[in-house]
Amino acid sequence: MSVTVETAARTAPAAVIVAIDGPAGTGKSSTSKAVAAELGFGYLDTGAQYRAITWWMLNNGIDVTDTAAVADAAAKPVIVSGTDPAAPTITVDGVDVAGPIRGQEVTSRVSAVSAVPEVRTVITELQRSIAASAERGIVVEGRDIGTTVLPDADLKIFLTASAEARAARRSGELGGKDAADLAATQAALARRDAADSGRKTSPLAKADDAVEVDTTDLTLQQVIECVVTLVQEKQQAR
Repeated sequence: MSVTVETAARTAPAAVIVAIDGPAGTGKSSTSKAVAAELGFGYLDTGAQYRAITWWMLNNGIDVTDTAAVADAAAKPVIVSGTDPAAPTITVDGVDVAGPIRGQEVTSRVSAVSAVPEVRTVITELQRSIAASAERGIVVEGRDIGTTVLPDADLKIFLTASAEARAARRSGELGGKDAADLAATQAALARRDAADSGRKTSPLAKADDAVEVDTTDLTLQQVIECVVTLVQEKQQAR
């Protein structure tokens, strides 16, 4: 019996921590969830955690334009993230906020809250603890995973796409129907890019050792297949 167990252990695919970064509209979430599901890995949407803490601030009377107030409250909410790629969950102080955190009020304020160093410290520690406890491997998606949160990740991927492609995808997700909607979405993405790339603490950036994948002319399935192949190659090399 012991020989069988040892053989299984030797042949089981190695657990891999995968960091997927990139700006909005590049397909990070869809790709990350699908890759995690196909490989039997956990999945962590780090952006949801920043949205969750922003939601908590707004619902607890914290002036999110007051950096000091946000910093003082950063450690108060208890955020719990489920890592099942088929049904990722997120709660704040026991309240399911998966829906509310996607609203416009949170969306318009999350960049300001996430730029506060104390907030990033709290959330980064949470993200690292979740990744460290993933026994089967995990796909962690965000904007500073490969550079700051998990600089020693086994595989780092940076997704990109043209501004036009990103705006078209995001506008479609939001129900946009005409040129005006598309233009508004592209402007919003540009503002978000500037905020994320320009913040002093953990800005959006490609890690030096990340594999860049341009998704502009690729279907979602092609992107998924590309990333799965990269992960499998990493597993075989270990």
